[in-house]
Amino acid sequence: MRIETTPVAGVAIVRIDPRTDERGFFARSFDRDAFAEAGLETELVQANISWNERRGTLRGMHYQLESAPEAKLVRCTRGAVLDQVVDVRPGSPTYLQHVSVELTEDNRTALYVPPLFAHGFITLADRTEVTYNVSAPYTPGVERGLRHDDPDLGLSWPVPVEVVSAKDASWPLLADVGGEAPR
Repeated sequence: MRIETTPVAGVAIVRIDPRTDERGFFARSFDRDAFAEAGLETELVQANISWNERRGTLRGMHYQLESAPEAKLVRCTRGAVLDQVVDVRPGSPTYLQHVSVELTEDNRTALYVPPLFAHGFITLADRTEVTYNVSAPYTPGVERGLRHDDPDLGLSWPVPVEVVSAKDASWPLLADVGGEAPR
């Protein structure tokens, strides 16, 4: 397993190092000691699956408030997504900067999303499955979001958004809330 840093501090790309033989391969996808050495959250307490029937399904951009922070390790196990994270940490030198990574069943890459980062993805194929390992249970009432199409974020989506929930489509634009991520 290799952990690669990104230009936005705290966000990391996790790549496997498969050991292959006639059966296929074996690889480590999480290593507590390696995560600790890289300064990443080492306690993952919940695992979630997102099943998405259609290409162009957008989920996000979600984050939890400081009262219930949540780190995520996100991997696409079937199909493909473009996964994006936006820094919404107050006072961060990379505030509102983002990282985009294509996660696919073939590249088996994972994206580490630190607490206080908005996270979302769009499916690039029908019947796409994404798994999330998270550092804390979901806490109702402290979820917030950013609009996927907010011009102040400058996010680019490689396929048209065909499916998005009413909740995700209704997050406020930054310009409407004074240029700051909702708290």
